[in-house]
Amino acid sequence: MIPRLVLASNNAGKLREFRRLLAPLGIEVIAQAELGIPEAEEPHVTFVENALAKARHASALAGLPALADDSGVCVHALGGAPGVLSARYGGEPKSDARNNARLIGELMAVTDRRAHYTCVLVLVRHAGDPEPIVAEGVWHGMIIDTPRGTGGFGYDPHFLDAETGLTGAELPLERKNELSHRGRAMRELIAKLQAAQE
Repeated sequence: MIPRLVLASNNAGKLREFRRLLAPLGIEVIAQAELGIPEAEEPHVTFVENALAKARHASALAGLPALADDSGVCVHALGGAPGVLSARYGGEPKSDARNNARLIGELMAVTDRRAHYTCVLVLVRHAGDPEPIVAEGVWHGMIIDTPRGTGGFGYDPHFLDAETGLTGAELPLERKNELSHRGRAMRELIAKLQAAQE
């Protein structure tokens, strides 16, 4: 098993989630910022291409295995937007409040509120790894106008889970990890990591 890896993200919320999910495997997660690694460019139109670019970038500069996630919320009525642009949907610098405001504004006259979160995880053992481990998770729900809950981050206060009727920001952390796109992708990644060790 990999004893330590660099997380190719500066998102504090993601760092907390990955540390908590990988701790039981004995994997230490180091944020790229702790190593002075700048964020990679994300020029691609798909989650998997962006995640792979970020993982290779962080691994090359850290000299360690790297884990990257590219994730976002995809709204049916908006043709899958914000999609890969979720983190910067409201412009620069990144702001959850502006992102949510733009999304709700664009859905003002729209009745179809179906949406899903997608998360693609890519783990490379080294920067030139020809066989990156790729895992994906999807979380279905809908977008609501009025934010609910104080937990989570990103679009969570406006994302209503289809199964529980709670927003991502209302769900207890353990339950959110069971349901969420990132939790599902992590379970797939962990299963693939364990299979690779056998």
